[in-house]
Amino acid sequence: MFGIVRPCGHRLGEGLKTQWMAHLCGLCLALRGDHGQFARIVTNYDGLLISVLTEAQVERAGGARRTAGPCPLRGMRTASVAQGDGARLAAAVSLVLASAKVRDHVADGDGLLARGPVALAARRVAASWGRAGARTGSEVGFDTAVLVDAVDRQLGIETLARPGTPLLTVTEPTESATAAAFAHTAVLAGRPGNAAPLAEAGRLFGRLAHLLDAVEDRETDAASGAWNPLTATGTPLTEARRLADDALHGIRLALREAAFTDGRLAHVLLAHELARSVDRAFGTSGCGHGGHGEHDGHGDPGADGAFGPPRQGGPYDPRQPPRPYDGRNPYAGGGGPFGGGPSFQPPGSGRRGLWAGCAAAIGLCCTCKVCCADEFEGPWSRQRREGWCGNCDCSCCDCCEACECCECCSCCDCGL
Repeated sequence: MFGIVRPCGHRLGEGLKTQWMAHLCGLCLALRGDHGQFARIVTNYDGLLISVLTEAQVERAGGARRTAGPCPLRGMRTASVAQGDGARLAAAVSLVLASAKVRDHVADGDGLLARGPVALAARRVAASWGRAGARTGSEVGFDTAVLVDAVDRQLGIETLARPGTPLLTVTEPTESATAAAFAHTAVLAGRPGNAAPLAEAGRLFGRLAHLLDAVEDRETDAASGAWNPLTATGTPLTEARRLADDALHGIRLALREAAFTDGRLAHVLLAHELARSVDRAFGTSGCGHGGHGEHDGHGDPGADGAFGPPRQGGPYDPRQPPRPYDGRNPYAGGGGPFGGGPSFQPPGSGRRGLWAGCAAAIGLCCTCKVCCADEFEGPWSRQRREGWCGNCDCSCCDCCEACECCECCSCCDCGL
C-alpha cells in the first residue's frame, strides 16, 4: 500500500471510516474484477480519492454499493464496497501510474531490478498494466494517454534539470496527470461545472505528491546516489515546505468552488488528512484545523510548524517527562499479541523461517493488527514495527469525530 493520504480511523469516526474502507476495498476489487488477482498489488491510498470524488458529486443510488465476501485484510468479514465507474477510473489510473513507477525503477536499476531477468519480468508486467489501464480508462471515457505522456515528459525534464531549475518545472508532468484524473470525475458524475475546480485541486495534489515523495526520499536517495528533484534543482526544504503549504491552501480554495452532493469524506481527506501528510513528511506535528503558523524572518517555518504547535501532553510529546510506572498491568487493555493497544512485550529474538513467517503474516492480516495495533512484530524479522494507524494524534480533531460533517471546519478557511 502506498500513497500520501493515509487517514487514521480514530480521526475519521465510524461513519467516514466505513465510507473510506468501502472505496479502498472497491478499488481493490475493481482491479481484481477487470484485471485479475495480481493487479490488486497496485491498490493505493491516493487512487481511491478518484472514487471518493466521483461518489461525492452524485446522488447516492442503490447501485453505488455492493456486499463483498470475506477478506483476510478485513478480518474475514464481509463489507459494503464501492462499485461503478468511479472505482473503475481509480483502477485505470492506478494501473497506468504503477506501470510508470515500475518502468522508472527498472531504468534506475533499483534493488533487484538491476538484475537482467528480474528487470525483463518487471518490464513485461509494467507493459501489461499499462495496456490494462488504457483499456479500462477507455471504457469509462478517460484517455490514459495524458498519463503516459506525463510520464514520458517527466523523464526528459529530470534529465535536463540542474541547480537553479524551478522545482515546479519538475513537478509539472505529475500535476498535469492528476489534474486530468480529478477533472474526469466531474464528467463521470455529470457535473461539467466541477471540472475546472477539480482539475485545479488535482494539479495541486499532484504537486504535493511529488514534493512529499522527494522530501521523504531525500536522505536515502543521497545515500544511494539516486536522482532526487530537491537535490537536482538545489531546492532547500524551506522552499519545498512553502510550496507544499501553498498547494494545501489552493486545494481548499478549489474545493470551495466545486458542488458536492455529499463532500464530507472528500473534504476530510483533502483538507485535513493531506495537511497531516505534509506535517509527517517534514517532521512537524501540526493539525489541519489550525491556521498557518508564523514564519521567522528568514522564511523558515516556525519551530512549531506551519499548522500550529504540536499537541502537548500526548504520548509522543517531547515536552513531557517520561511517565512513571503506575502499577497497572502493562498487558491489560488490548496490548496482548492480538490486541490493538500498545504492547510492552520485549522484541522477539531471532528471525522466523519462511513458512513460520508466512503463517505469522497471515495471522497479522486476519486480525487486522498490521493496521490497527500501535505496534506489531514483523512476521519474519520479529522487529517491532508501528501499525499503519499507530501514529495517531486524534485529540485535536475531536470536533470532526463528533459531528462527522466538519461543520467546525470554518477555522481552516476552507469553507466546507
